[in-house]
Amino acid sequence: QVQLVESGGGLVQPGGSLRLSCAASGSIFNIQAMGWYRQFPGKQRELVADITSDGRTNYADSVKGRFTISRDNAKHMYLQMNSLKPEDTAVYYCNADIKTAWGTRYRDYWGQGTQVTVSS
Repeated sequence: QVQLVESGGGLVQPGGSLRLSCAASGSIFNIQAMGWYRQFPGKQRELVADITSDGRTNYADSVKGRFTISRDNAKHMYLQMNSLKPEDTAVYYCNADIKTAWGTRYRDYWGQGTQVTVSS
């Protein structure tokens, strides 16, 4: 069984910072791309940033220059969020493209989500 677990969400004032973490565990053979998504109430989940296994990154225009995605090994990913704005308030989800030890192809896995609230 594969699990993605996010941590690091919470309440922060506008202009503040938070660092989200995502840890993958279970019978994992390999992980290709990983990414962070967010979901606003009543809206579809949207990409925040993603990172390939060789470190190439991609960001939504709304977070460029403020957020930084990184991976320190194959199974851990981070999102450093600076200069947070009230409009960044959302549930943030970790996503990974994983091939399990018993699988024959890669498939998407999701974490349970972590709430980020930016408010004074």
